[in-house]
Amino acid sequence: MESEHHNLKTAPSLSLGRFHISEEYGFLLPNPLMPLLNCQFLRDYPEQRLAHLVLSLITMGYIWQEGETKLDEVLPRNLALPLTEVSRSVGLPPILVHSDLVLANWTMKDPESNLDIIVSFPGGESLRGFVLVTVLVEKAAVPGIKALVQAVNAILKPNQDFLLQSLQQLRLCIKDMTRTLGQMHDYVDPDIFYAVIRIFLSGWRDNPALPRGVIYEGVSKEPQTYSGGSAAQSTVLHAFDEFLGIHHSKESADFLYRMRDYMPLSHKAFVEEIRLAPSLRGHILSSGVDQLLRAYNQCIEALVELRNYHINIVAKYLITASAKAKIRTSGQLPEPPQALEERGTGGTAVLRFLKSVRDKTLEAILHHSG
Repeated sequence: MESEHHNLKTAPSLSLGRFHISEEYGFLLPNPLMPLLNCQFLRDYPEQRLAHLVLSLITMGYIWQEGETKLDEVLPRNLALPLTEVSRSVGLPPILVHSDLVLANWTMKDPESNLDIIVSFPGGESLRGFVLVTVLVEKAAVPGIKALVQAVNAILKPNQDFLLQSLQQLRLCIKDMTRTLGQMHDYVDPDIFYAVIRIFLSGWRDNPALPRGVIYEGVSKEPQTYSGGSAAQSTVLHAFDEFLGIHHSKESADFLYRMRDYMPLSHKAFVEEIRLAPSLRGHILSSGVDQLLRAYNQCIEALVELRNYHINIVAKYLITASAKAKIRTSGQLPEPPQALEERGTGGTAVLRFLKSVRDKTLEAILHHSG
C-alpha cells in the first residue's frame, strides 16, 4: 500500500498534451495540412532522391487533382519550399520527372525478385504496369551501358576485337530493350493511360492548360514553367546517341538537350563524357575493318527498330486512345485532358518528334568510303 502511494506521488500529472490530444480539437489533428518539412534531416543522396519522388508526386496530385477544370496555379509553400530545397540538393527541377517515377520508384516485393512500385497515383494496375515495364526497359539497358563504356575504352587503348565484342553486345541489348517494351501491351490499358494516368505526368511548360506556369509559393512570385515527365528524360538513349554519333534535327536536338536538365546531374555528366570521347564513327571509318562497320550498322538498325516500336506504342496509347475517347459517350473513365490532346507529356508534338528522331537515326548508317 505504501509503495502504491509512493508511485502516485511521483507519477506525472495527467495532461492531454502528453498524449498529443488538442485542448481545442480533442483527438482531431489540428491544422492537418502538411507541416513545413525540413530537408536538413535527410541523411544522404538516396534519401534526398526518395524525398524528391514523394514531394513531386504529391505536387502532381495537388495541381491536377481536379483535372483541367479547376486548376490551382499556386503550389502552397508547404510543398513548394521543401520540394525546391530538395530539388536543389539533387540537381533536379521541382516537378515529377523520369528519374522519380521510374528510376527511384521500384522495390523488390519478395525474395523471388517480383517488383512493385513505392508510391502511386490514380491508374491502378495500369499505372503499376506502366512504371514497372519502364523499369524493366531501363534494366535491360544495363549490358548496353557497360558495353558502351568498354567500347570507349577500346578506342582509347585500341583493341579492335574488344570494340567488336562491345558493339555486338550493344546490338543485343537494344533488341532486348525492344522486346521488353512490348510488355506494355500486356500490363497497361490504353484507355486508362490516356484518360487517367497521363494528366499526372503533364507539366506546366508548353501546356495550354497552364499557359503561365505555376507559382511556387515562398520561392518566387513569378510563375515557373517545367516540362512534365517524358521518356526523353531517360539517360539511356542520350548516351547511345552520343556514342553512335547520331545527330538530330535542330528542333529535336533542342528539346533533347533541354531534357538533359531533367536528369540527375551525374547522369547528365555521363552523357557529356560520352559526347567528348573519341568519335566511334571516325575510328571505324579510319580502321577500314569491315566487321566493325557491319557491327556498327547493326546497332543503328536495332536502334531504328526500337524507335519504330516506340512510335507504335505512342500511336496506340495516345493517338488511337484519343480517337476512342472522342466517341466514348459514358462510362467509368473520366473526361480525358484536352490541352495536350495529341502531344507528349513533355509538351512536344510527339509523333513528329519521334519520327524525326527515328529518321535521323537511320541516316547514321555508315557506308564504305570509296
